[in-house]
Amino acid sequence: MAGPINHVEGGTITTAKGFKAGGTYVGIKTFTEDKMDMGLLLSDTTCAAAGVFTKSALVSPSVTVNRETMASGGPIRGLVVNSGIANAGVGEQGYTDAKEMAAVAAAGLGVKPEEVFVFSTGVIGVELPMTLIKQGVEQIELSDNGGNSLARAMMTTDTHTKEAAVTVNLGGKEINISGVAKGSGMIHPNMATMLCFVATDAAVEQNFLRSILPDIADSTLNMLDIDGDTSTNDSLVVLANGAAGNAAISAGSADADTFRDALMELLIQLTRQLAQDGEGATTLIVAKVEGAKNIADARLAAKTITSSLLVKSAVYGADPNWGRLIMALGRSGAEMVESKIDLYINGVCIMESGRPVPFARDAVVALMRGDEVTFGVNLNLSNGQATAWGCDLTEEYVVINSAYTT
Repeated sequence: MAGPINHVEGGTITTAKGFKAGGTYVGIKTFTEDKMDMGLLLSDTTCAAAGVFTKSALVSPSVTVNRETMASGGPIRGLVVNSGIANAGVGEQGYTDAKEMAAVAAAGLGVKPEEVFVFSTGVIGVELPMTLIKQGVEQIELSDNGGNSLARAMMTTDTHTKEAAVTVNLGGKEINISGVAKGSGMIHPNMATMLCFVATDAAVEQNFLRSILPDIADSTLNMLDIDGDTSTNDSLVVLANGAAGNAAISAGSADADTFRDALMELLIQLTRQLAQDGEGATTLIVAKVEGAKNIADARLAAKTITSSLLVKSAVYGADPNWGRLIMALGRSGAEMVESKIDLYINGVCIMESGRPVPFARDAVVALMRGDEVTFGVNLNLSNGQATAWGCDLTEEYVVINSAYTT
């Protein structure tokens, strides 16, 4: 019998049993104390694997290599990641370097090249320094508690790591699902987001894992917006090594829905952390849409709100300018009838059945000055619902991105 889904305080990707990780600094990024720019993850045993990647027409060759590895259907043992350079926009050399990076990491980990995913993130148009990559693989020390080092090694403009873990009892076995993510800018995902790695010690049938991941990504990381731009390197991968000893979960298993819910919960937590750490952000934006014609319309409406520059600016100024919500809803493409729409800001009703409701403006302004602003929308058409996450737009975002390479 499945138990409740519990959050693990201080959880990270190595909370899942049978996974080791580590990170180091090799000089890809400009040096500062405690900075890292390369990381490794290794499972003690082979893993079932699933992944989704950017839908950008221009992709990093690292994504191309991972797609090929995923398509082969073989088992996976681990991954290697660098930050500071995206390995994108460098022609054929990028593919050669990505393949070599996987091979070098595999040799260091004692596994086969086709058992290693390879990831890069950072500046586009710069070739990978392969001498430093090789040096990094030799330097990294893997440990059962090395998840935080891996999370640090992935960071670019992130101000802190994104790490989470959940646990749930499935069939009498306690299983862990844990992960790390990175991303502060160039985030308007069209699959998952920037880089996100998930490990679980549950035994999961690979076809089932691959069947559920796209929709989970669509409900979580794909509902995230920082600045309206989609990266060339966006990648989400999930590795399942079975170390928990549970009966393998498949589409027909009694625990299939609970496992799916637990994976969803983990990715919601990582999505919230990514939104909170948007470049220059001061406020988390949550848009909850219900009563839509279907889930597709709900997702459209919710994400259009969180991606609106005018809504983001209003949140930064704690301005309850609900006309911007109406604007965003109207252009979202979701079906709606104005006379049926209800709107809320942090639980305060500001529109009911398409008409303004008097509200205490100063009180709502005060609510919007907190760390989180929630916009509630009920379209009152059917039962479609979705949640999207984003952040406010500040002067600091412009400062960060006006001097990204200088």
